[in-house]
Amino acid sequence: MEQISRKKPHYPVSLGFSKYLARHGRTISLPVTYEMLRNFRESVSLTDVKGRDTLWETVYYPPPVTEELHRGLKRTYSILKSTGYTQAEEHLLIERIDFCVFGNSKPFRIRIVNTYNEVHDYFYFKIADASRIWGLELEHLLSPYRINYLVDGQTLIEEHIAGVPGDLFGATYLGRPLFNPRRIAKEFVKFNERCFMRLLGDMRSYNFVFDISQDFDDIQFRIRAIDFDQQSYEGRKNIYLPQFYKENRVFVEQVQELLHPDVIKQYQMEERSVFHRRVRGEYHQLSDLQRTLAREAFSVPEKIDELKEALAVYHGRPSFLKCTTMPQILHLHIKGFVRMDLRKA
Repeated sequence: MEQISRKKPHYPVSLGFSKYLARHGRTISLPVTYEMLRNFRESVSLTDVKGRDTLWETVYYPPPVTEELHRGLKRTYSILKSTGYTQAEEHLLIERIDFCVFGNSKPFRIRIVNTYNEVHDYFYFKIADASRIWGLELEHLLSPYRINYLVDGQTLIEEHIAGVPGDLFGATYLGRPLFNPRRIAKEFVKFNERCFMRLLGDMRSYNFVFDISQDFDDIQFRIRAIDFDQQSYEGRKNIYLPQFYKENRVFVEQVQELLHPDVIKQYQMEERSVFHRRVRGEYHQLSDLQRTLAREAFSVPEKIDELKEALAVYHGRPSFLKCTTMPQILHLHIKGFVRMDLRKA
């Protein structure tokens, strides 16, 4: 079982990365910054419906600040969700601002309500950590989903990723009569493969969610990552395989009990085939991203050395040993899966 004992450091967004983000429409001037939200006056612990501590705190600001801040937050939400459509802000209400000291990115979570129908949504303010943004960009380009985020200097805003948290799903949703356990096991195999192919680490059950949808004849499941802080940071290869976390044991046991090894291999190959098509379809932007970040370490030398040595053995390619940064390692790792040279059109 794998374990991550220390939080990784924050990496500032370099000038080159800022230019990349601007080229691809990810930067904008925002009316509220992360630092502005840090100036709260007091806070109270936020509990769930059963009275348990959620590790979030609801924060409060002085009255003169609150009105201006809420106006700026509604403007920010309309920029994030509807490219600044101002008329939508007239019926929006900032219901709550929460702060999490436990999270690596120390996020603020904004709960916003549509006063016409009482439907609420969330969005997040975080420190603009370059390695997290790298993870978000890779998720956007290489996963089945698109990610909506924007950067303004040292501020990162992200939309909420809806779904049932993996730990809650494993504890209370498994075994429901309408849920086909083989479909759940299948999706975990594919999610495990996706994380490894793009070297996304720390996918413990509380860092991903289950997206549940009703098909015409059955219920379908997708697993979505919601935490991208551990994008290509750790040195141990198994960190990037969700199957090796004790928090995911319940899903691993389902795979072992319900799926034949040949079926597991089939699902892995299916996911690799789809991944290959995504890489080809996003070739130009991935190449731009690789050129931009090639010299940014995004980890410490000992972890870089450990990972490149492990992947050199895994792929049977000594060329990994020449890598000096995590983006260089990921570049070769992806090439090893799709069997194509990303430097060639």
